[in-house]
Amino acid sequence: MLVAAAVCPCPPLLVPEVATGAAPELDAARAACDEAVRAVLAARPDLIVVVGEGAVTRTHEQGATGGFQPFGLDREFRLGEAPEVSEPTVRDRLPLSLTVGAWLLDRAGWTGPVEGYEVEGDRSWPANGEDGVHLAARADRVGFLVMGDGTACRSVKAPGYLDDRAEGVDASIAQALGNGDRDGFFANLDVDLARELKISGRSPWQILTAATAACDEDRNWQVLYEDAPYGVGYFVAGWS
Repeated sequence: MLVAAAVCPCPPLLVPEVATGAAPELDAARAACDEAVRAVLAARPDLIVVVGEGAVTRTHEQGATGGFQPFGLDREFRLGEAPEVSEPTVRDRLPLSLTVGAWLLDRAGWTGPVEGYEVEGDRSWPANGEDGVHLAARADRVGFLVMGDGTACRSVKAPGYLDDRAEGVDASIAQALGNGDRDGFFANLDVDLARELKISGRSPWQILTAATAACDEDRNWQVLYEDAPYGVGYFVAGWS
């Protein structure tokens, strides 16, 4: 059963060693992420599942690694502690979203069981909804760390340039994260619109929506951070 969840953005610049001189610009976002992750750890989960967009849909076992080499940081980050095995195993590389999630958990000092779930951005709501229910049942007490960004079209310097629709869509994302998506915004978020606005959180947020809806207990949602530095919508939220 899902007992707590954190929603965090996943830009490489969240990692100070990648951002270097620009690192202070995301200090508030990092602080909010740290607060959200600490709340998940405080719920004493038996398992943390890190959910993020990637090229395929698959599970990454504990110990899988990813890195930020394309962004100038020659360092690997591991998804939890490496399991004890007699011989080395070849593991699939983590996508960027899960690599940032692995960094956040390492930063928080999490040493318990963890796995990653990579999900394609254009999957259907029914498929993502089913995944949310199944992932929340992976252990008696499950914590989610859900990685995803909003639109990348909030300014002329944004990765997707300026799109007049972006600000309104990001406002709807923030509202959905604050009220538990009771209006079904994430479930109905059009895949073509998400692709056009370069939203990476659509599938992960749909998975979270289904997982929380399947929980019998009424929990609180809280948006801890909402901004669009670099023209990209970043959100931090907690559910507990």
